[in-house]
Amino acid sequence: MSVYKGVTYSNLTAINATVDNLTATGVVTGSVDATGGYLQIPTAVATTIADISASINTANKAAGSVVFDTTNSKLKIATGANANSTWVDADGANAVTPS
Repeated sequence: MSVYKGVTYSNLTAINATVDNLTATGVVTGSVDATGGYLQIPTAVATTIADISASINTANKAAGSVVFDTTNSKLKIATGANANSTWVDADGANAVTPS
């Protein structure tokens, strides 16, 4: 078991988290002990999430990417990897298609 403190990987920061295994693709496998730390999710305002040229849409976006919409206080999840792929609220409502 390895402990990673302040390690950033593909826009996901693990602070004081214990991780058994982190694959090269950024998928966490094994167990995660988050009792001593937290995960930091990227944040953006709603207009940035809707901007097709914003880095949140052009760099490292994949289906399942997560961003916290600070304008509406909601988690948004990407439905695809393209810059124009839709972001939906965590409950699947309120789709935003960057343009």
